[in-house]
Amino acid sequence: MLKDFRPVLGILLRFIIIYVLLLLAYQLYLNSFAGSGLDPFSRVMAGQVMHIQNALDYPTQLYDDIKGEQVWFYVQKEYTSRMVEGCNAISVMILFVAFVFAFYKGVKTLAFIFAGLVALYIMNLLRIVGLNIVVIDHKEYSKAAHDFIFPAVIYGTVVVLWLVWIKFFALKNENS
Repeated sequence: MLKDFRPVLGILLRFIIIYVLLLLAYQLYLNSFAGSGLDPFSRVMAGQVMHIQNALDYPTQLYDDIKGEQVWFYVQKEYTSRMVEGCNAISVMILFVAFVFAFYKGVKTLAFIFAGLVALYIMNLLRIVGLNIVVIDHKEYSKAAHDFIFPAVIYGTVVVLWLVWIKFFALKNENS
């Protein structure tokens, strides 16, 4: 009976191992910057959000809160939101990578992961920009946008990428 489930258990085991290893590596990365403010990856992302918002005519400045390990977005002379480590979507990217690696298919796995990470990074930038614009222009919708709409965007992107991976790459030859 266990022989029938062996492929599924192998995929599940690969997913868990990769997910835990990547999560531990990310935690080590975060620990190395503890007490020095927001981590460099999140800081770069905040800077890129600022540039996009400035280009969209939403004058933006960033203010560091080193003690709080966050960066505040100051948009149109108002503090709209703050960038914390959880906003950088790395935990979502780790989940994406672990799932795709669980269905490893050689070099195309690495190419798909790279393309998927770029897509998730861009989507996350647009998510943060969108949230800041909602806070500035439609403050009454900011809680719903932050708690529901924009998380659905980033997680929805992950699900779509997973479906593409499974349908067009991981199981392509197995369905023929």
